[in-house]
Order: sequence, then C-alpha cells, then structure tokens
Amino acid sequence: MMQRIFPAFTYSEGPRDNCWWDDTIKRPTWPTFGGTRTVDVAIIGGGFTGISAAYHLARAGVHVAVVEAETPAWGASGRNGGFCCLGGAKLSQTAMQRRFGVAATETYLHSEVAAVELAKQLIDFHNIDVDAHSQGETQMAHSPRAMEALRRAADAAAAANVPVTLTEPQDLAAAGLNGGFFGALTTPVGFGLNPQKYLFGLAAAAAEAGAELFQNSPVTDLRPHMGQFTLRLPGGVLQAKQVILATNGYSSDDIPAWLRARYLPSQSSVLVTRPLQDQELAAQGWTSDQMAYDTRHLLHYFRLMPDRRFLFGMRGGLRASAKAEAQIRRQLLRHFHKLFPAWREVEVTHRWSGLVSLGAGLVPFIGPVPDHPGLFAGLNYHGNGVAMGTYAGRILADLVRGTTPVLPYSSVVQTAPRFPLNAYRRAFLPLAYGYYALKDLSFATSSDKA
Repeated sequence: MMQRIFPAFTYSEGPRDNCWWDDTIKRPTWPTFGGTRTVDVAIIGGGFTGISAAYHLARAGVHVAVVEAETPAWGASGRNGGFCCLGGAKLSQTAMQRRFGVAATETYLHSEVAAVELAKQLIDFHNIDVDAHSQGETQMAHSPRAMEALRRAADAAAAANVPVTLTEPQDLAAAGLNGGFFGALTTPVGFGLNPQKYLFGLAAAAAEAGAELFQNSPVTDLRPHMGQFTLRLPGGVLQAKQVILATNGYSSDDIPAWLRARYLPSQSSVLVTRPLQDQELAAQGWTSDQMAYDTRHLLHYFRLMPDRRFLFGMRGGLRASAKAEAQIRRQLLRHFHKLFPAWREVEVTHRWSGLVSLGAGLVPFIGPVPDHPGLFAGLNYHGNGVAMGTYAGRILADLVRGTTPVLPYSSVVQTAPRFPLNAYRRAFLPLAYGYYALKDLSFATSSDKA
C-alpha cells in the first residue's frame, strides 16, 4: 500500500478522465513485471525522467529496467500542457544567487536552455512527430505594473545580448496576442508539443536500445541488500546494483523513506476546446501559435495548437474528491472565459487535471540521494517537467555510470531540503495559494491606481 498525502481519488482515473492527449495517439502496451531478474539499473517511474534515463543508459550499453506503477503516460508526463520550455525552479534568480552564488546560478540557467535543446535533439534524431509549434514562449502581462516588470526584463536581456521581443499593449492585436493582457515578452527558447507523442516516441527509442519497460508494476518495497537493491513488486522481485527514483508528484513517501517531505504534489488543470474557426480566432484577436503564460504567481498557461484547438491551463485545486474535481473544472472554465471572452460559446471538449511537484527549496533535485549509496533521484520540476525531466534523466544516466555530465550540472539542483511538519505539508498549499493570490491582486490593483 503506497503512502501518499492526498486521498485515493487523486491517484484514480477520475482526475485524468477526459484527457485530450489520450485521443491523439494509441497508448503502447508494456508487459507487466513478473518473476525474478537482475539488472544493472532499475528505474522507478516511466515518465519523462525515467524514460530519458533509460534511453541514455541503454544506449551506453547498461542493462536497465523501468517499472511503471500504472500504464504509459498515466501520470504527469501524459497529462501536462505540452510546454517544452525554460523553467524548473520557482526560486528567483536574485534569491538563487544569494543562496548558491553567481556561478552556480549561471550554470543552472544554462541547464534550463540545455534541457530544451536536449528534448529537441532527441525529437529530431528519432524523427518523432510531436505536433511541434511556437518559436519560443511568450509571457503575457496581467497588469500594467507587470508590464513595467517585463520592460525591465527586456532591458536586462538586451544588455546581456539575449534576443527577446517586447510587445507593447497597443501592438498585441497586430501580433495575434489579443486577450485580457497589458503587453508581452517573448523569449526565443522552447516550443509546444504533444507530450504523449514525445514520451511514447522516446520510450520506443529506449526499448529499441535495449531498455526493458514494464507497466502495472508498482514497487511495494525497496531495500538495500548485499551491495545491491531489492525491489519487490506484486509480480516478483527485481534486483539492481543501482536505482533511479523518477516518480515526482506521484511518489510514495516510503519508497524510500528519504522521499518523505521532500516533495509536495500540487494540482494543475487543463482544458481543450474544439477546433476554432478563422472567424472565431479573429473575433478574439488571438491568432498566434506562440505558447504563452501570464505573469501571475498562480499562473495561466495557454496555446493555440496546430489543429486550431485552444489549450488553457491553470494552477489550483486544494482538495481531492469527485466533487472538488468538478468544482475546479468549473473554475478553470470561468478563468478561460474571463481571459478570452469572445470564446464563451465555444465548446470545451476536454478537461482534466494532474499533479506537478514542488520542492521546499523551490528548485529541482537531480542527483545521488545522500547517505544512500547507489540511489539516485530526479524530481520537483515545478510544472516544467517536459524539458527538465528529460534533462534530469540524461544527468542521472551519466551519474549512475560514474561519468561527468556533459550538460551543465549546477549545485543548485543537488540538495533537497524537507518540508516541515512532514505528513501535514499539504497545509502549506492553502497558505501559499492565499499569499500568491493576494500578491497577484496587489500587483494588479496597485498598478491600476498608479
């Protein structure tokens, strides 16, 4: 029995029911683990991190097995918004520099760019059709004051010779970015994709390289024994010299006990409309295929996909039940209509939710688990797991093999502080959401008065 901090409904089919990505590609069927076998590396979790690690290890000739508790793409990797972009940490650059130093911060920022480039290289190398679009990502100002901050960011980028594009409020409509916003800043790194097509394509490449992939194979116990690890599953026993934990927001607090209080799952909800007609796009004035998000702390993220369906997502949802899920889906629809009022009558065909994972230090953890020789982990991407999870898998594959990572690897991601109060850490979410909601409101109203 897994030890998790949310009620059972959170980990049921309920939240992911009606997920659009399930309708776009046939889910592969992996075998269920059975019997007894020994491998070099066992990977717990078959999402972006686990599959990337398996791919890179298998290509290096390492005997590796992935054990996924559910079916392929069941967790966050198969139900996210499909933003392959910069991100992974919620800690500001200034705070990161204070805590870790300028050099470590610079290395971390380079790793975010490297993460996006790695995902693109894998897609291109294996010719994976992921329905890619968008030239970078665009941040939309939710208030005049937020736009002032974007202007300062654009000036800083220009001083550092970073090619960003600032769009003033009066130019939004001409850029096809018309909504309830006050300007925009575009960074030319990142692209939108279909996350299931990407994951399944990478998984196929991992299997072709020799990785063994198993579904419906939850690990019920993990213990070191005689210089290796013993993983117990309902169907048998898997032994491995080394283990990678790649379960992120869907982890179990006791597998291993080190994970307890080192991650905090948080809900993110998404909707997708039917394909929009040209006249409907013109009515709202949003015709760009740029993936975008707003400047709120409790952000919204959205993009017009290649098939002209519109995807819209948001953070939120503090309770877990069928009733609470219905409520957050209604709230999601209200937010969508408020920001894009011309589409109030457009049919929303799909709505679902899933868990992202937050870290107490507001940065990811990628590396060896302290005081647990042979155990490694990658988690806490703060809602940016497409690129950062792929990157984490590559870094972990290098570390497991005892080689120096080729990609930038910062000390920023090598510590994982604990949340206080352990089992009661969920209590931090309402407090944090309330605080950020007030900051978002203050950021808007104070500027409107100025």
